[in-house]
Amino acid sequence: MSIAIELAQRIAAVKFEDLSHDAVHWAKVGVLDTVGVTLAGCGEETARLAALALGAGTGPSQLFGTDRRVNALDAAVINGAASHALDFDDCNNTFGGHPSAPVLSALFALADEIGATGREFIAAYVAGFETETKIALAVNFHHYMKGWHPTATLGVFGSAAACARLLKLDAQQTAVALAAAVSFASGVKSNFGTMMKPLHVGHCARNGLFAARLAREGYTANTASAFEHKQGFFEVFNGEGTYDAAKILPAWGNPWDIVEPGIAIKQYPCCGSTHPAIDAMLALVREHDLKPADVERIESWTHTRRLEHTNRPNPQSALDAKFSVQYCLARALIDRKVAIDQFEGDAYKDARTREVTSRVHAAAYTTAQFPADNHFGAEVKVTLKNGAVLVHKVDQPYGRTSKNPLTRELLKEKFVNCAVRALSTDTVEQLYTAIDSLETIGNVTEVSALTAPHHKNAARTAVAATA
Repeated sequence: MSIAIELAQRIAAVKFEDLSHDAVHWAKVGVLDTVGVTLAGCGEETARLAALALGAGTGPSQLFGTDRRVNALDAAVINGAASHALDFDDCNNTFGGHPSAPVLSALFALADEIGATGREFIAAYVAGFETETKIALAVNFHHYMKGWHPTATLGVFGSAAACARLLKLDAQQTAVALAAAVSFASGVKSNFGTMMKPLHVGHCARNGLFAARLAREGYTANTASAFEHKQGFFEVFNGEGTYDAAKILPAWGNPWDIVEPGIAIKQYPCCGSTHPAIDAMLALVREHDLKPADVERIESWTHTRRLEHTNRPNPQSALDAKFSVQYCLARALIDRKVAIDQFEGDAYKDARTREVTSRVHAAAYTTAQFPADNHFGAEVKVTLKNGAVLVHKVDQPYGRTSKNPLTRELLKEKFVNCAVRALSTDTVEQLYTAIDSLETIGNVTEVSALTAPHHKNAARTAVAATA
């Protein structure tokens, strides 16, 4: 049995008509959230500098939040970096990372190049999401703990699968795209807290699209054993005895991962591993009307896997602050919220925040606090200066699974707050409406055109590019 070939057969068979109502609903939620956070991040240095380094020229694919169109591969890199620049994009419990940004950054770039209906776009997105999460099922969480960044190392397969589906590649061509993506997989967690982390998304989005285009042109790759070979993906990236490839195929579409456990929509623009502690901290702040002057000490416990990259008591940059549970909890106490502006410019240097951060102490929780299979909980204990002790626990962040979703109102509020950083309020409302009815859209370029500040001109360019 070849994993690449078996997966390819399933990817090539995905049709919109076969998707459940729930799958379509969650796909539109993922598109909405990803477009919003990409617009919010499009002006960040990680995207701007990537565009400069690429020397991106003109082409058919829209750069979100700008009036520029570039070639599809460059658009995938730049939009991908923007989508993850604020670390505000969605997560998934199976994946151990951010599943939508790698897939959608590639899909929008490709759809602008070749044209696609909303239904074709949704089907391709679900296929890509399913591919990366089912491969994740086989390799996590050893893969994650070893130091790989699954958003990139697994996201490249989601990107390749989605683009293969949108290109209408047959099963053999799709298998080539997946096998090629094995050689394109990369991204390590040592670069968390720097511009490289969001660039991981752009890089894997571009590589997945490139893999699918190579397959379309007749390229060859080891479809028989790119994953299973003794020097293939599983053995090289995980190692003997640390993966279970047998988990992948039986779980395909049973259920669709985009439905269950579903998309985890982030409420805060920082590393998702800090979110349960933030939820707990904000609950205490609101319930007890806490003020920084009241607090002597804050103690936070999260899962050891999450603490490894969030135990940063002295963040040295705005990006570094996104991975500091200490900084995030200090901001939650001081500002009674955690928002985008707290991670911009020199906000991390704020003297008052630094002082409160020094009172926050982080540790890994034990099985006495949470069950061994709970990787998403947090406990926060606040000791007040009057000697009182307050404690709050959460099993998982709000919005973490489809069984605990954010309300439609909160989803729209987040989208609007993100998108207005790049677009007018009128355009934001048009874009929201277009995504909300994505399955009725005749050409997805109508949606991407709305991500340009002067979208009327962008729309004419899009029509010309796909004519």
